[in-house]
Amino acid sequence: MGKLFDKLYEDIRVREGLKACMNCGVCTAICPAAEFYDYDPRQIISAVQMRDDETIEALLRSETIWYCGQCMSCRPRCPRGNTPGYIIQGLRTLSQRMGYFVESARGRQQLALKRTIGENIMKSGYCLVPRNISPDLHPEQGTVWRWVFDNDKDIYARFTPSYGREGAGALRRCSEATMQELHRIFEVSGGKEFFDDIERYSEQKAREMGYNGADENYMMDVFTQNTLAEE
Repeated sequence: MGKLFDKLYEDIRVREGLKACMNCGVCTAICPAAEFYDYDPRQIISAVQMRDDETIEALLRSETIWYCGQCMSCRPRCPRGNTPGYIIQGLRTLSQRMGYFVESARGRQQLALKRTIGENIMKSGYCLVPRNISPDLHPEQGTVWRWVFDNDKDIYARFTPSYGREGAGALRRCSEATMQELHRIFEVSGGKEFFDDIERYSEQKAREMGYNGADENYMMDVFTQNTLAEE
């Protein structure tokens, strides 16, 4: 048994999701991502089951593990009760913790996720805050979003009186005590260390690629890069 497989198998999601694959291919047949990407859940499960370090490391460095949309269509359809989506989650986490994620274009986008959704959580308690969804970073939102962004207080006040303020209701401002508790949860659960790892490995890779560290230029490049145009 390989050491990387041992590390991977420490993840409860892998132990839950990898039971007795018979390579029937039902997961691949139902997978939406497999229709659009060079992505085959059956092959990933087969590769993990080999328990070979070189094979698993290649997955951890690859674009492949970032194609999954986590829809979990695979879970209810596997005749053996496997969940390839769980295996992908385990592979992604191990890739992030060991720093292999920076070896693929899609993997490097983890920095952008950490600095947008991750830092939204740490600053506000929410994954997404309308005020923080900048039109300049999200042109896919369309031209109307600029108007919503510029008039968010008036718009969201029609739905909740607590928008941006403490009190009951959606989009309320979390209290200082709540935010302190949230930060404490991240510290004791390893979340802060995990975020620090993303920054540290990204900093190293950015300098290897000729950037002045994981600065704004690097962050924006990994945020906007789409290798589909090159494939």
